[in-house]
Order: sequence, then C-alpha cells, then structure tokens
Amino acid sequence: MKLSQFTDLLESNADKPFLLVLPTGATVPVSFHITEVAHVTKKFLDCGGKLHVVETCQLQVWVWSDTDHRLHAGKMARVIGKARTMGVLPVGADLDVEFEYEHTATSTYTVETFAVESGAVVFRLAPKHTDCLAKDVCLPVLPMLASADGDACCAPGCC
Repeated sequence: MKLSQFTDLLESNADKPFLLVLPTGATVPVSFHITEVAHVTKKFLDCGGKLHVVETCQLQVWVWSDTDHRLHAGKMARVIGKARTMGVLPVGADLDVEFEYEHTATSTYTVETFAVESGAVVFRLAPKHTDCLAKDVCLPVLPMLASADGDACCAPGCC
C-alpha cells in the first residue's frame, strides 16, 4: 500500500478507529501506539552483484498498559502530516507503508488488504519474506554446490 493511498483512506475516515490485523488473524490490541514514523532507506547488493535501493515509510507499533488509548484514523493522518512537515518523509515520495510490530519477535509487515469494516479502518497485514533477487544468475547453477569443507555455497559469480 502506498503512503498516498494510506493517508487518503485515513483522512476520509477520520472519525473511525484504526485497527491492525496480523497474518494469524489476531488483532493488535486496540490500545496500540504508533511510536515511530520512519523513512527507511535500504541500500544493498544482491547475491548476483546488483545494487538495489528500497525506501519505505515504516510505522512502529507498540502496545503498553495504557488500555484507554485509542488511535483514530484522523489522528494517524495528522501524525503522517507532521512527519512530512518535519522532513522525516520526503516531499512527493509515494513510499510503500510497512508496520513494525513486536509480538514474540520484532517483525515487519506489509499491508495485504484494507477496508472500512464495522465502523473501523482495518488493515490486514502480511509478513515480509526473503527472496533471491538474482535468480537469473543463481538458479541456473543450483542446486547449491558443496565446498571442500562441506559448507553450502552458490556457484562462482553468485553469493
């Protein structure tokens, strides 16, 4: 989900609660806080030697004992607006939105689907997955080749 789509949905439903549903179907407790709005830039080299740059808007979700806290869509939209005003989010960039949440481990989620349901703005989250971004280089030489010491390694030019 792009940031423009996210903020448009929040602004057009400003008076509604803002809910997050994890991939398991469990709902993040409604007393959650958004403790960080971040512009995350990840610059990396894939195993085939190609450079990538990925930028996202990451929202950190935190649950505390303040069970009276409720985050409404309008307030979340204002928080995003403030992050733009303060230069946290780049002007004009339509970043993908991700949520960072700690349950048993800290995980990053993308927005799989979203809807206004039962008077609330509901975001269903999906886990992020790892992947080989150089399949055209690596996959023709797989299965993995074993080195002399038994450690697995891709073929030359890969990994």
